[in-house]
Amino acid sequence: MGDVLAGFHAAWEFESDSVLIRFERGIRTPKLFQALGERRIPHEAIAAVTLSPGKRGTVVLHAVPRPGADPLMEAAAGQLKDGCDPYRLVLPAERETLAEYYADELRAQVSADDGGPPDRYLVAAPEAPLQFKAYDGKASFDGKLVSFRWFWTGASSAKWKAGDQSFAVTDLSGIEWRSPEVFEGHLRLLRRDTPVAQPAQADQDPAAVVFGLGYGPVHESLPFAASILAAIRASGPPALTSDGVGAAPAPAVRRDPADIADRIRHLGELHQAGLLTDEEFTTKKAELLAEL
Repeated sequence: MGDVLAGFHAAWEFESDSVLIRFERGIRTPKLFQALGERRIPHEAIAAVTLSPGKRGTVVLHAVPRPGADPLMEAAAGQLKDGCDPYRLVLPAERETLAEYYADELRAQVSADDGGPPDRYLVAAPEAPLQFKAYDGKASFDGKLVSFRWFWTGASSAKWKAGDQSFAVTDLSGIEWRSPEVFEGHLRLLRRDTPVAQPAQADQDPAAVVFGLGYGPVHESLPFAASILAAIRASGPPALTSDGVGAAPAPAVRRDPADIADRIRHLGELHQAGLLTDEEFTTKKAELLAEL
């Protein structure tokens, strides 16, 4: 066990090859920290270490992550507020001397690397299964499949027409996470080799869920996005069959008959409202019945 430096909301334990960050639980601790619990940051995942004055008589020890080393920070893409940055440890100003000592010790362990981003993630992503409620649907990830189930009250007619969606990790090239704390927040899955470009608006894209007030909060949707990114990188290139064509998609999972009946009822309401043509209604109804 290494030396421990405790600050507000977290404590850093300095080990021979890494820093173990343990986040506190409490009403004042950012929810993202509580969701993460603890994280081990290898020295090779750190690009630099800084110590700077903070707000209201504090100092901030910051382990700057190496680009491409942490799927959480890659998914965040600079959108996290300082108070929710898991690489910042805020301490009372009277502990500045002690913080400077540990900053120097950590700098001595961190070597400059000009080789660019690593070929793998060096920091572990939150583990699947994960799920959260967006404004227009429920998103879930079991480690291999990302699934979106649309909500009647929020999903656009385009998504209802497309139906609930499931995406194999091997069919994805990345994700786009736009924080729910800004305008048009969403989580979009980026697909490999799609024959048609994905819609520009996330609310029209069946490969995306949109956020809203209280839906898809940072502490739920960002770890979700990071877990998908890590799985995509671990999966490597999509599997191919012997003739060079992509492998067949995973078979559909059979659903609860009550769920199917509920979806058919919703389709009927869309049809009566003029949002679905006769042909679209018949096609989608047949698809749902085939899942029984």
